[in-house]
Amino acid sequence: MSAYSRLMDVLYLLCMVVAAIALMIMVTVIPIGIFARYALDSALSWPEPVSIVCVIIFTFIGAPVGFRAGTHICVSMVTDRLPPRARRVAEIVCDLMMIAVCIIIFQASYSLCQDMWLQPQASLPDVTFGEMYLPIPVGAIFTLLFVVERLFCGEQTQRRLVLLGGTH
Repeated sequence: MSAYSRLMDVLYLLCMVVAAIALMIMVTVIPIGIFARYALDSALSWPEPVSIVCVIIFTFIGAPVGFRAGTHICVSMVTDRLPPRARRVAEIVCDLMMIAVCIIIFQASYSLCQDMWLQPQASLPDVTFGEMYLPIPVGAIFTLLFVVERLFCGEQTQRRLVLLGGTH
C-alpha cells in the first residue's frame, strides 16, 4: 500500500494546487467585475460565470483535500468516548458509508454532466454546463480514492506525507 499512498500524496498535492488556483482566479475576477460595474459603469458578462466555475472547482476538488487531511467538519463527540476497538469499528462503518456517498454522488453528477454536456452557457459560451459540472464527479472519485486509502492505511494525519521517495 506504500505505492498507493505515494500516488495519493501526488493526487492530494495536485488537488490542493488546482483548488488554490481556482480560489486565486475567483478572488481576482470578482473585484474586476465589481470595478467594471461601479467604477466604469459597464457590467462585464464573464466575471460571474467564471467565478461560479471557480467555486465549483474549489469546492469539489478542494473537498477531498480536507477529507484526507482530516480538516473537514467532523462530529466525533460519541466516537471519542468509545473504547479503541469500538472506535475503529465506527471508523470503518463511517468509511464504508463515505464510499456509498461517493458512489451516489459520482453516479448522479456523471449523469448530470452527460445530460448537460452539449448545452452551452449563455454568458460563457465556450464552456458547456456539462463541462462546468465536471469537477463534481471528479471530486467524488478523488474522495473515494482517499477513503479507500484511509480504510487500508489509516488516517493521513497519523502518517508523514511521502512524495517521490522523500518525506515532507
